[in-house]
Amino acid sequence: MLKMAEVDDGEQKTTHKDDLQVLKELVDDLYSFRDRYFETHSVEDAGMKQNDVAQEMANTLKRLEEKEDLYKHSAQFLLQRGRCLNVAPGFSQTAEECLSRAVKLEPGLVEGWNTLGEQYWKKGDLTAAKTCFTGALQQSKNKVSLRSLSMVLRRLPPEGDPQEQSKRILESVEMARKAVQLDVTDGTSWYILGNAYISMYFTSGQNPQLSQQALSAYAQAEKIDKASSMNPDLHFNRATLFQYEEMYSSALDGFSRAAALDPGWEDAREREKLLLNYLDQVIMLIENKGKVKARRLRNMLSSLSTSALGPCSSPQFRSPSGRVGSLEPRTLSALTHGHNGGVAALGKVVFSLASEGRMAFTFGLVDSDENCCVVMVYNTADSWGVLIGDTVVIPEPQVKRHSVTHKDKSYDFRSIRVDSPLLLIVNGKRQVMKSQSAAFVTYKPQSE
Repeated sequence: MLKMAEVDDGEQKTTHKDDLQVLKELVDDLYSFRDRYFETHSVEDAGMKQNDVAQEMANTLKRLEEKEDLYKHSAQFLLQRGRCLNVAPGFSQTAEECLSRAVKLEPGLVEGWNTLGEQYWKKGDLTAAKTCFTGALQQSKNKVSLRSLSMVLRRLPPEGDPQEQSKRILESVEMARKAVQLDVTDGTSWYILGNAYISMYFTSGQNPQLSQQALSAYAQAEKIDKASSMNPDLHFNRATLFQYEEMYSSALDGFSRAAALDPGWEDAREREKLLLNYLDQVIMLIENKGKVKARRLRNMLSSLSTSALGPCSSPQFRSPSGRVGSLEPRTLSALTHGHNGGVAALGKVVFSLASEGRMAFTFGLVDSDENCCVVMVYNTADSWGVLIGDTVVIPEPQVKRHSVTHKDKSYDFRSIRVDSPLLLIVNGKRQVMKSQSAAFVTYKPQSE
């Protein structure tokens, strides 16, 4: 009889294991439905995605609840219930409770710790999230914990010491890199690495190599993973970088794509609209020279002379490129595209606009020939600006030609990019250090 009981017990364990495996597969399918939605639906269905996922989650939850009495004290069952509820974008108290119980019952449950960490992230408790992901890594080195820690480290509130924040960003990039190394075919890890590079780009002097690495990581995510190419956040974050780099067509396409993939996301639509409005204003203000009347403009320009070059006329002047020597004044039409070494642009301010989102302080410069060009100054403090009538000298200007087409709109204009107000001479004077602030660009508004 004893032997018979052992067989029964073994069969029961097998049945339990099979049951739990079936439940795990159901939850896996739910995640696949959410993450690969556009493999079975067209982008036109994007507005239905949230409801469809919620419906699928409700169906899966119902299947799990049918087995609840049997397995309510099983760590594996509690894990699957927590995972199922975690598919929703917001925080779930029930999910937190299930997952907390699961890891108490089975402290080695890596997936339990990772999913609990995600819940704390959604709740806004970043310290608890960090503890979960760190704990999961102590159990086993895995890509989910590594890339999740990368996200948390970047989002933790900055402490007093700026160096500490830089160290954290560096660590965040390292965590994302390690996640990619563990599985180079995972698009999500590549995407999070792209975000980490952008964060580093904006907090460490905007090294062009970092923006290139961010773009490469995003491209890799799209190339190897169809779901990543349909991730609205990827398109939005990359568009923010494109806008900062003045690649306006690509930025507009990215914001537009993000809005199409997530129609309920107001930010994406708003950023596209704001950028179009900005370009409309720039074109209109260039064309009518900031609406300054002809007589006033002539008066303004009559006081324009090479004495306004100020320190740029000194043989000891050190240019942004490192060149030492005085600079030759040039009219705007004489400037070539790209870097103009050894020369300076000189003119009067005829309009200014502080861009929405603080990407760049923008002003119009008119030279002695009455030609007008737009100047975009980055990393300005909120208190910095130039006024209509100010004389501005731009040493070794960086000139760019823009030809932007988006939907039914097109823009064609030249601009000068200035990476810091400290590079400008305004009314014969250099700008003080407090004119500059570190770039702060919102590149992560929704969820990673």
